Amino acid sequence: MTASACGGDGPSTPRAEATTVGAPTAGTAFPLKVEHLHGTTEITRKPERIVTIGLSDHEPLLALGHRPVGVVDWFQRTPFTDWPWAKEAWGGVEPTVLGLREDGVKMEKVVALKPDLIFAMYSGIQKEQYDQLSKIAPVVAQPKGFDPYAAPWQEMTLLAGRALGEEAEAKTLIDRIGVKFTEVREANPQWKGLTAVAADSFKAGTYSAFQKGDPKSAFLAELGFTIPEKITKQAGRSNVAEFGSEGLNMLDVDRLVWLTTGKEPWERIKNDSVYKELKVAKEGRDLFLTYQDPPIGAALSFNTVLSIPYAIDQVPPLIKK
Repeated sequence: MTASACGGDGPSTPRAEATTVGAPTAGTAFPLKVEHLHGTTEITRKPERIVTIGLSDHEPLLALGHRPVGVVDWFQRTPFTDWPWAKEAWGGVEPTVLGLREDGVKMEKVVALKPDLIFAMYSGIQKEQYDQLSKIAPVVAQPKGFDPYAAPWQEMTLLAGRALGEEAEAKTLIDRIGVKFTEVREANPQWKGLTAVAADSFKAGTYSAFQKGDPKSAFLAELGFTIPEKITKQAGRSNVAEFGSEGLNMLDVDRLVWLTTGKEPWERIKNDSVYKELKVAKEGRDLFLTYQDPPIGAALSFNTVLSIPYAIDQVPPLIKK
């Protein structure tokens, strides 16, 4: 994460000038301190110019009524302010795009935005990067006690709420979604005990299965499914277990959800000679979702307090089919 790191330039459209939407809430008085993976950060006053380095960090902020002035581009859909679950929250304002994903962040863009708070929660930044960012503004890094990219959406929502002095509001949002998940599980008791895997394939002969700590798998688990331990064990500290066609038997589960970039990968996966022989494929228990058009796969990948309601509306009916 250096000033020379590669990354796409932001669009030449009007930028976000303020972060708070609507009337301010009572919240917690500043200054306040929040703990995270790399230590404790003191935030002396309510932030007005927020930058997010984590891939989906802007979404819990949007859910709490704050529009970041700078974000990273995850899906090369600059500036992704038209996602169905986020469009209203952005209100037509487009943030500055700092680069492609967190590794492509251009530090000069961060400096130019003059942020008073930086979020790097859904990220893998190390202490060196944290220290570098902290020279610009206070930084809230990954939640404590979790591998990078493996903290539950609830923990990241709470951490965002604490840093913004709005923990009570964050808890309310979490509780509302908890009710939605409970309703889905009660409506589909047959899913309890069934195994499910979220998978992807970026190129021919290479496959990825997401371990239970990954947001996509976490979503399936909250619907009532069980994520196989063998995948989590093989993934180790990574969020995915990667393998070739010879390892496709790991995907022979009760429900298999593919998250891909479009129909070309679908055909490639379906035509893999090994995949064709899996029961999950033969019996039609596999579901293919895209990251865009419609962006149901993106909603699962984000799996945030903002995107989950959309995913809950879309995914369970598709799994039933």
